[in-house]
Amino acid sequence: MKKRHIPAFLISLDVVWNGISHKEVAMELTAAIRGRRSIRKFEPRDIPKEIITDILETARWSPSWGNTQPWSLYVLTGRTLQKFKEMNLLQSMAGAPVASDVPMLEKWPDAMKARYGQLGKVVLSAQGIARDDKAGREKYYASMVTAFDAPCLILACISRDNLVEYQMLDIGLIAQSICLAAYDKGLGTCLLAAAARFPAEIRKITAIPDDKKIIVGIAMGYPDLSFALNQFERERAKLDEFVFWLD
Repeated sequence: MKKRHIPAFLISLDVVWNGISHKEVAMELTAAIRGRRSIRKFEPRDIPKEIITDILETARWSPSWGNTQPWSLYVLTGRTLQKFKEMNLLQSMAGAPVASDVPMLEKWPDAMKARYGQLGKVVLSAQGIARDDKAGREKYYASMVTAFDAPCLILACISRDNLVEYQMLDIGLIAQSICLAAYDKGLGTCLLAAAARFPAEIRKITAIPDDKKIIVGIAMGYPDLSFALNQFERERAKLDEFVFWLD
């Protein structure tokens, strides 16, 4: 059954609209924000196109600077996605130089570097992969660059001609909306910088034009909840580490 939505002008009121209170909506949103997590193994089944369309229909209402809506989204499924996975695996395992349209920082601040390193340890230990298990680490890496075998990959792009900083902010907003809307449908997602490392090769497969920068991939599918890596305890920084009250 399609969800009913409360009109915006009633959200601030303690009312019930079509049988759903705004408090119930707020509880669902809070649960989605806190419950969403990166999924690193998907069930081997396709997502109906109408569900993907519904997710994107919701996500298109994401906020953007000045309502500029600078994003372009390319949805890879079926044979196109398979070609992408084969290419990304081949390039990655061959040690091809990474040439992302928007390069990663070469040096991260210490706090961020520590969090990233800790996540890497958890990801491997949750799978029983020891630090010196080269074969196990390569197997996990191969699964990552093939989008964890997701049946859908969305490549989020921006124009080369516009100010990158504001467009990147907007890409983050619509990516979050896609992840939350997918969660609402019982789907899992994972944001993947590894899906945007070889833009020249990606363009050969997808016909994404040269005037678009490929920013990030969003893997999407039905989560395999039996997989330990989809269940490990997550950590977030405490509020007092990044919130500063200025009364």
